[in-house]
Amino acid sequence: MTKAEIATIICDRVGLSKKESAEIVEIVLKEIKDVLTRGEDVKISGFGHFIVRAKNARRGRNPKTGESITIDSRKVVTFRASQLVKDQLQED
Repeated sequence: MTKAEIATIICDRVGLSKKESAEIVEIVLKEIKDVLTRGEDVKISGFGHFIVRAKNARRGRNPKTGESITIDSRKVVTFRASQLVKDQLQED
């Protein structure tokens, strides 16, 4: 699903223009991105939880050459679906 598809659904269900719907989608996604960038988690009730995690540096291997390399530490975002979403997935 794309941002444009989400905006179209909002447009159809709420009755806003496509432009207004697209702006709302952009604002919500930007806010989520800003919160995650600050290192905070985002919890959306009934949907899931976006969690910022720190990964330590580790040894890795270049698959092309087989050479041993160091993979730098970094932050990653993980998603944990709510129990409601998990239950719906099992129904299908």
